[in-house]
Amino acid sequence: MQLGAFSVSLSVKDLQTSKDFYQKLGFQVFGGDESQNWLMMKNGNHVIGLFQGMFEENILTFNPGWDQEGNNIEPFTDVREIQKDLKSKGIQLETETDVTSTGPGYITLVDPDGNNILIDQHI
Repeated sequence: MQLGAFSVSLSVKDLQTSKDFYQKLGFQVFGGDESQNWLMMKNGNHVIGLFQGMFEENILTFNPGWDQEGNNIEPFTDVREIQKDLKSKGIQLETETDVTSTGPGYITLVDPDGNNILIDQHI
């Protein structure tokens, strides 16, 4: 199972303060929209998303069909295949995607320690 690009989506209190902090750690903005209170930042292959006021807790995020640069890759494991595989292994999903659809879709789950996981396919 290929989960695609990995990032950590951080729920931040103040976008500018967090942006400044992570820039001091060597991260550079490569996406997002400050006017909408979110940014994507990168340091080498390490990607974080900063999100102010969008969700309460941090989220481990995987993007099937993308590499760490945000480029489309082929082949990749479709989110519907990932969903089917996880369910067959007895993993409970919080949110499921429509198995009759194609293209973009997402699923969410929670690990045994309460960490939120988002598998978000954009292509």
